[in-house]
Amino acid sequence: MKKLVVLTGAGVSAESGLKTFRDSDGLWEGHDVYEVASPRGWHKNAQLVLDFYNMRRRDVAAAQPNAAHKGLAALEQFFDVHIITQNIDDLHERAGSTKVLHLHGEIFKMRSVANEQLVYDIRGDINLGDRASDGAQLRPAIVWFEEAVPMIEPAATLAMNADIFVLVGTSLVVYPAAGLLDYVELATPKFIVDKHIPAVRSQRNMTFIEKPATEGVADLQDLLKQYV
Repeated sequence: MKKLVVLTGAGVSAESGLKTFRDSDGLWEGHDVYEVASPRGWHKNAQLVLDFYNMRRRDVAAAQPNAAHKGLAALEQFFDVHIITQNIDDLHERAGSTKVLHLHGEIFKMRSVANEQLVYDIRGDINLGDRASDGAQLRPAIVWFEEAVPMIEPAATLAMNADIFVLVGTSLVVYPAAGLLDYVELATPKFIVDKHIPAVRSQRNMTFIEKPATEGVADLQDLLKQYV
């Protein structure tokens, strides 16, 4: 089976009703994104950050995978599919994708503020005073702005070894994720699915599908038949 590597962004989950920071002009209830998604914000007002992610967790729990998630999962019948997602939701997994790498963490996981290796599952809320086994406060296991992205190296390796590379629902403005395209071999077929095709340096073997993710993934499925 050919290795199909798919990088997904917020546009995939938007049609499941999950808003992005950009949908709200980078604000959340009047707060700058850095107030709720950065180490600075955490040190300034940890309660506000926990409230933000507790609400996101409820939103994700209530959301359902859409046709784009399901269409990408269905491609596992024909390809060795690896999803690299910038999203913190679990909609790819719930749609049936079996190999999902979360670049920016997962909303249903929490970790010690002192040890990022101490990770636990969480379905409800995280509160101030909730402690990890090392006695440190628990925080969302999310990669915040200004933090390192530990999963970028395995993601880059996947991109380098892709037989086919696909971008779905990503604006290609958040780094280092946006740089993954640069790791893909020039000869590798590339497909970009988005309702607003992001600006990319001209590369060989690139096909644009300018549609929302649910419609675009359906078109992608047809286009990929030639590689089966």
